[in-house]
Amino acid sequence: MKLEEVYKDIQPAVYAFFYVKTFHKETAEDLTQEVFYQAVKSFNTFSGKSTIKTWVFSIAKNVLKKHFRSGAYRSGLNTFIQHQGTAGLSPEEHLLKSEKEQQLLAEINRLDETSKEIVTLRIYGELSFKEIGMLTGKTENYARVAFHRAKLKLQQEMEGYDEG
Repeated sequence: MKLEEVYKDIQPAVYAFFYVKTFHKETAEDLTQEVFYQAVKSFNTFSGKSTIKTWVFSIAKNVLKKHFRSGAYRSGLNTFIQHQGTAGLSPEEHLLKSEKEQQLLAEINRLDETSKEIVTLRIYGELSFKEIGMLTGKTENYARVAFHRAKLKLQQEMEGYDEG
């Protein structure tokens, strides 16, 4: 597989991963570029013990840690999230969609760190449970069960939000 194909295949998931973690479009774009720069620079170290997607996401996790330590990160939970795919919606519908998405992201943010990471990697990184297990140092089954429990918790919280 050519590097350009890898980029086209994995880039949207990496960008989504960073966007959910930072709530900031430009930061997510910058961090995504940094991941692929690091991947190209260190491609000779890719051993093939994991999938290339898992390897790229391990770089993404390190880039994110570095970003958080840099002091450049400020909590984006209260920042207005620019949403895509809302064309044709009335202002009221756009606001409701925006509020619901922000509430979901807030609920994901309230999960314990491991669950939050598993949910983010599964939903926004589109990784398999096996890949998530490798990245988190857990088993594939642990990732699957933790995701299921977190999903149930999120559904309960979102139902409570809908009623409120």
